[in-house]
Amino acid sequence: MPQSAATISGIQRMVLYETRARYFLVGTNQAQTKHRVLKIDRTEPKDLVIIDDKHVYNQQEVRELLGRLDLGNRTKIGQKGSSGLSRAFSAFGIVGFVRFLEGYYIVLITKRRKLADIGGHSIYKIEDTSMIYIPNDSVRVTHPDEARYVRIFQNVDLSSNFYFSYSYDLSHSLQYNLTLLQRPYELWSSPTSRPEEEVQKQSKHDSFDIFEDEGLPTQVVYGVQSEPYYKYVWNGKLLERVKDIVHRDWLMYIIHGFCGQSKLLIYGRPVHITLIARRSSKFAGTRFLKRGANCEGDVANEVETEQIVNDASVMSLTAGSYSSYVQVRGSVPLYWSQDISTMMPKPPIRLDQADPYAHVAALHFDQMLQRFGSPIIILNLVKKREKRKHEKILSEELYPAVINLNQFLPPENCIDYIAWDMARYTKSKLCNVLDRLSMIAENVVKRTGFFSNHSNFYCHTIRPDDRWGDLGGYITASGRVQTGVLRTNCVDCLDRTNTAQFMVGKCALAYQLYALGMIDKPKLQFDTDCMRLFEELYEDHGDTLSLQYGGSQLVHRVKTYRKIAPWTQHSKDIMQTLSRYYSNAFSDADRQDAINLFLQVFQPSESKPHLWELPTDFYLHQRNTMALPLDRRSYTMWWSEGILPFLPVAYDEVSCEDTMKKVKVRRVNRFEESIDIYTEFFKPYELTSFDDTFCIAMTNSAREFMPKTVGVDPSPFTVRKPEETGKSVLGNKSSKEETLLQRKTAASAPPPPSEEAISSTSEDDSEEDRDDDASVSQRSTPIKLLTESGESTRTQEEIQQQSVKEPYGLNLAEFPAEKDLLIYERFAHLGESQHRVEKTEHINLAKIICLLATRLQPRNAEHRI
Repeated sequence: MPQSAATISGIQRMVLYETRARYFLVGTNQAQTKHRVLKIDRTEPKDLVIIDDKHVYNQQEVRELLGRLDLGNRTKIGQKGSSGLSRAFSAFGIVGFVRFLEGYYIVLITKRRKLADIGGHSIYKIEDTSMIYIPNDSVRVTHPDEARYVRIFQNVDLSSNFYFSYSYDLSHSLQYNLTLLQRPYELWSSPTSRPEEEVQKQSKHDSFDIFEDEGLPTQVVYGVQSEPYYKYVWNGKLLERVKDIVHRDWLMYIIHGFCGQSKLLIYGRPVHITLIARRSSKFAGTRFLKRGANCEGDVANEVETEQIVNDASVMSLTAGSYSSYVQVRGSVPLYWSQDISTMMPKPPIRLDQADPYAHVAALHFDQMLQRFGSPIIILNLVKKREKRKHEKILSEELYPAVINLNQFLPPENCIDYIAWDMARYTKSKLCNVLDRLSMIAENVVKRTGFFSNHSNFYCHTIRPDDRWGDLGGYITASGRVQTGVLRTNCVDCLDRTNTAQFMVGKCALAYQLYALGMIDKPKLQFDTDCMRLFEELYEDHGDTLSLQYGGSQLVHRVKTYRKIAPWTQHSKDIMQTLSRYYSNAFSDADRQDAINLFLQVFQPSESKPHLWELPTDFYLHQRNTMALPLDRRSYTMWWSEGILPFLPVAYDEVSCEDTMKKVKVRRVNRFEESIDIYTEFFKPYELTSFDDTFCIAMTNSAREFMPKTVGVDPSPFTVRKPEETGKSVLGNKSSKEETLLQRKTAASAPPPPSEEAISSTSEDDSEEDRDDDASVSQRSTPIKLLTESGESTRTQEEIQQQSVKEPYGLNLAEFPAEKDLLIYERFAHLGESQHRVEKTEHINLAKIICLLATRLQPRNAEHRI
């Protein structure tokens, strides 16, 4: 069976050219070998007229085309002074097209920064955008309220936590994206259309096949491209107008939420931990203005959080070792709200509608069964005992709704409900909140399992553990699949929820590292380098989501619930509470209007009231309340048709006729640029530098968290004292001492950023371009460095070097072999000739590579240069 590969977008850079009558958007791929042209008419005052040129140009053809356009649009024949075609903008993607009361605007991404990497697939953060008015000034029909709508639209800061990728579908989980490549596409692939056939014939000359001249059959690969999951896409409505007109490569979908990546070094072996949070674009809004659920089952503050763990020593998604775990947060799925007109810190909770048959909860859990499978586990953290009934109202309504829905489901697929008053446990001096959460997390992970793309890890046979046999999920021939999901909620789904998700993620991380063969038992302890790195990642994740929904950072953190927070933290918590209250009282209404306009929930029109004239946006998000449904859903068979037979596996991940309609498949040559992720990442056709290829400045456990003192165990799973952190040591030193210390500990790693720079991975607008923030390849070499005074200093790895036979399975020879020295000398000569700049004397290589044994041991030896 031919292999499958994800399709890479053919348009990653674009240039906007303008004439008086048209805009010409010229898009090209990464290698700049294929170009497409989009023509946008500027003579229509209120309509959007776009012509997509189906022809794929090469570089010479597009230059000739632009030259003809320049010549044809000059006012006089042969005039050289003023150009008829002018270059307006360079961009990296189209966010969408939007219209208010005048003509259409085009929103372009003008600045991006590479933030993470998953198997060679780059994830970018939007740094800056430009909004360009399309119609010409001569045909523009002005409206007095247009400028106000533009200001409201631009209140959604696209440079704050919006992400995209050209080759990886960020709206889906890693489990979906990898299982998508394992489907039997020979049964579903359809013949390519004529334009695609022409493109493939043309691409044969660009690609190189070593077997073509030998008469052997060309290796065929299925190029796979799936529809995004529109619930987590934030520019879906902005692209809806052109989705059926232009080629798929012009469409680029963005998500909103959080993305962070950190590097865990386990005795020099790099393991990447990636955290991706996808915020739902349905029923989206701010804290007190969006509560509960709408009539379609979408809940407020719904975020899907996925943690991905992979062995970074192998880049390929198919050949590498990848693991992921998904969990969800979201408001209680009922019709409820809070009255904010009273200006109280905690407005009273009220139930807006009676729902005796749990209709809205049924719609919500139907979506979850279709995307995640079963079991759905609810962790409800709201208060149970209160002097005045407040949060308890929600529990009293949610529990009967779950009981009502469960009576119609098969027992093995029922919704699990866990209610735990986390706030009450926190106030008790006898109870440990995190121990209780750890027990809940262990049971949850055992029920749902996690995703792993390899089944040939025998760690549970070599190092058996009783908990491994009890692990749930669905085991396949290619690994294991997570079935079901944990859904956590409190009232705001911010502070308590983030701590609970951290504890579940901590438990899942232990199983993921155990499955990848990194640790000997699936258990991790606090105060290790690994957990400090993971806790910082989750706190950045929680701060970012809290700012988006609540208007401030987290008030209660993991350290708060561990009761080890410093005394200064209390004053910070008070400031965050005041900041959240101020934001909710004065700025949330404007932010809600901006979100409604950006997501096109409200579309301006001259025949209806303006956005700022509406007394409420209730009817914008509850569209079905004003119409009688033609076919009423059953109260007993409340799930969608076809879901139940496939449970516990999610219906979206099953190969059936309905799901295959969402996937576009075409047969291509394995060397085709559109599926070659190796060429896409490393760019072997051009001269590149490490600074550009490895430009992600991620948190490093050895650099930021491992103590810089002599004789410390380098394992990231060793429990440290609170003062034994890399940050505390480096924070008290001057920049010169800091640089010298960093040279001693990591030969080729960049100096660590300051504590303020490390404290959060959620970027603001003041950050510099990715080129300025880029760091060199973070590889440490266990070799002694010569300081300026000539003294020999040993690295951290060398001081703490254990028996090399034990972790790596080999012994170092006393002296390098003659063959190895010849190879080294050859490459040293090559490097010398490549970088020779005003050298006056020849370097004697014998002096450099002469190694003398300083200490002999039974299994290894150290050498001095």
